[in-house]
Amino acid sequence: MTSDADVAGTYEALLAHALSLPEAWLDHPWGETCVKVKKKVFVFLRHAEEPDQLHLTAKLPASGHGLLKKPWAEPTGYGLGKHGWVSLRLAVGELLTREDLEDLIEESYQAVAPKRLARLLDPDDD
Repeated sequence: MTSDADVAGTYEALLAHALSLPEAWLDHPWGETCVKVKKKVFVFLRHAEEPDQLHLTAKLPASGHGLLKKPWAEPTGYGLGKHGWVSLRLAVGELLTREDLEDLIEESYQAVAPKRLARLLDPDDD
């Protein structure tokens, strides 16, 4: 089982990664921790309810369909699931690596960010 320290460290690293993306900023609507680009949320992160779990919610148009086949993934509530949002409940390090999770955060960023910002993450799109 993953320790709470591992989960907290991964949470902090993922939050820092999300905030490192162009024009990303931290917000706390509805008491949730999320990162936005411009006025749009691209990732929700949480680890407090279950000490050994990390929750990540993101818009995943490319990988979401495959992830939804996993028992630890579900369409996001409030009607967001029908628009490509997926919620993951993970024991850190057991199911996806931190790098995998960073890739999902970047996929969501690119799905939500204005095109001029999203292109900054894709050097092959010049």
